[in-house]
Amino acid sequence: MKFQIEDITVYFPYDNIYPEQYSYMVELKRALDAKGHCLLEMPTGTGKTIALLSLITSFPLGSLSSALALGLSSRKNLCINPAVVSAENRDSVDAGCRKLTASWVRALAVENPNIPTCSFFEDYEKSGSEAILPPGVYTLQDLRAFGKQKGWCPYFLARHMVQFANVVVYSYQYLLDPKVAGIISKEMQRESVVVFDEAHNIDNVCIEALSVSVRRQTLEGATRNISRMSQEIERFKATDAGKLRAEYNRLVEGLAQRGNLPIGDTWLSNPALPEDILKEAVPGNIRRAEHFLSVLRRPLFERFQTVVITSGTLSPIDLYPRLLNFNPVVCRSFTMSFTRDCICPMVLTRGSDQLPVSTKYDMRSDPVISYMDAIVNTWNETGILKDIMQHKLVFIETQDVVETTLALDNYRKACDCGRGAVFFSVARGKVAEGIDFDRHYGRLVIMYGVPFQYTLSKILLARLEYLRDTFQIKEGEFLTFDALRQAAQCVGRVIRSKADYGMMIFADKRYSRHDKRSKLPGWILSHLRDAYLNLSTDMALHIAREFLRKMAQPYDKTSASGKRTLLSQEDVEKMSNAGADETVF
Repeated sequence: MKFQIEDITVYFPYDNIYPEQYSYMVELKRALDAKGHCLLEMPTGTGKTIALLSLITSFPLGSLSSALALGLSSRKNLCINPAVVSAENRDSVDAGCRKLTASWVRALAVENPNIPTCSFFEDYEKSGSEAILPPGVYTLQDLRAFGKQKGWCPYFLARHMVQFANVVVYSYQYLLDPKVAGIISKEMQRESVVVFDEAHNIDNVCIEALSVSVRRQTLEGATRNISRMSQEIERFKATDAGKLRAEYNRLVEGLAQRGNLPIGDTWLSNPALPEDILKEAVPGNIRRAEHFLSVLRRPLFERFQTVVITSGTLSPIDLYPRLLNFNPVVCRSFTMSFTRDCICPMVLTRGSDQLPVSTKYDMRSDPVISYMDAIVNTWNETGILKDIMQHKLVFIETQDVVETTLALDNYRKACDCGRGAVFFSVARGKVAEGIDFDRHYGRLVIMYGVPFQYTLSKILLARLEYLRDTFQIKEGEFLTFDALRQAAQCVGRVIRSKADYGMMIFADKRYSRHDKRSKLPGWILSHLRDAYLNLSTDMALHIAREFLRKMAQPYDKTSASGKRTLLSQEDVEKMSNAGADETVF
C-alpha cells in the first residue's frame, strides 16, 4: 500500500497496517524532520522493523531512480574461497583470509609465484574502479552468488560498496568498535540515519566494544615498551634538532657574509626554528596521537545527524538518554493493539505451602554453585523432574553452543509431534536473548527470580561508580532498571505476533512491589491486572487453565470486541487527514 505522512509518500509492503505501526512512522518522521535523535519502544511482534525501513527508505525513493541496499557480515559468511571458508570457526577463516590477502604476502608472491594468494581477491583488485555492484537489494547469499559470477571477493566488494549504498545492514560493532569502524564506517556521511534495532542492550554493547582484557604481564611489557619508545623519541628530537640547528647556523653565516641578513627587532624576536618544525622529527602517528584520541572519543550522537534507538523493551525509557548522554527530540513508548487479551502476565509470590517464592541471595539454600544447576539437581533428587517428564520432555541450556543448539532442535521436534517439552535457560544467555518461541513452541514462560547482575563484580562496581559520579544515576536505580529489562526480554520470547498468545509468570515476591513492577514495559503492565499481583501456585494454576481454555475458542480476527487492529489504505488516509495525534488504539 501507498499513503502519505505529511509531505512524504510511504511505500508499505503489505495491504494493511497496524495502528501502532502508523503512529511509529509518524514519530520517526518527526525525529528525521527535526534532524535529531529518537527513542522508540514498540512491543515485539508488531512489525517495528518493517515500519522503520518503510519510512526511512521512502525518503530517498522520491528523488532516486535506483537504490543500492546490501548486508555486510564477517568473512565466514561471505568468503567463497573453498580453501579458506572450510575452516571450523570465524577466527580461523579471518586468519586464513589474511594469509592470502595481506599486502606483504602479495608483494612476496610477485617475486615468488609459488606463494599462494586468493584468486578472488586478486581479480577484485585488478578490476579496480569497475568492481562495483549494480543497483539492487543484496542479501549475503546474493553477494556470494554475484562474487562467484564475477570472480570477485564478495567480502571486500561489500566493504567497498558500503560508502555508496543507500541502505546498509550490519551488526553494531561495525559502528561502535573503533578498530572496525575506522575501516568500514569512516566514510559514512553526517546526514546518514543510524538505526540500532533491538537496542535494549546498547549500553552493554558499547562497553564491550571499548573494553579489552589484559594480563599483568601484558601491562608490564607495555610499560617497558613505552619507556623505550619515550627514550627513542627524545633521541630523535635531539639528533634531528641538532642537525637542523647546524644547518640553520650555516645558512645564517652564509647570508651574513653576503650581506643579505636583515637585522631588526622583529626578525630577532621570531624563533629561529618554529616548534612545529622541531616536532616533525617525531613520527606522525606518535606526534598526532592526541588527534587520534579525539576522533576515537567523538560520540556517535555528534558524528551522525539522526540516531534511532528502538526495541520492544526500553522501559523505563527516560533512563537511556542519561546512560548514553544524549538528548532525543522524540521519546515515545507505544502499546499493542489486540483483537483479544492474548497476554496473561502474573506475579507468583507464594507456593502452595504459602511460603514466599524468591531467589533473593539471603533466601537461597546454597548460593555458591550455579543456581539453575542447583535447582535441576534438587528436582532430580526429589523426583520432581521424573514427574515432569511423564508429561513433558526436559531440555537444558548449557555453556556448550553445540549442546544447546541440539537441545533446541529436539525441543522443537517434541513440540511439533505433540509430546511437549520444557526448556530451562538462564537470563542474559543466548536462548533468552535471541531465540523466538513463537506459536506452539512457547505458551508459557516462567521468569524465576529477578535477574540482577553479580553486585560484587569489580567491573560492575566501577561502572556504578562512574554512573553515580558522572550522570547522578544511583546504584539501586540502575541495577533495578537493568534487571527488569532483562526480565521483560525473557518473557517477551513467547509473543512474536498478534496472532500468538502466551502466559508470563514472574515468580518472585519482589515483582509485587510497585518500584520493581513499574519498570516493566507498558505493553506488559497494561495486561497485568491487580488481581494477578500476589498469587500462590494454586491460584496461578487455576488462572492458567481458564486462560488457555479461552484462547482455544474461535474468535473473529477482524473486529472482535470492536477493536480495530488492522488499517486499510482508506483508514490511513482518514487518519492522515484527521491528524496523527488522534490515533487511539
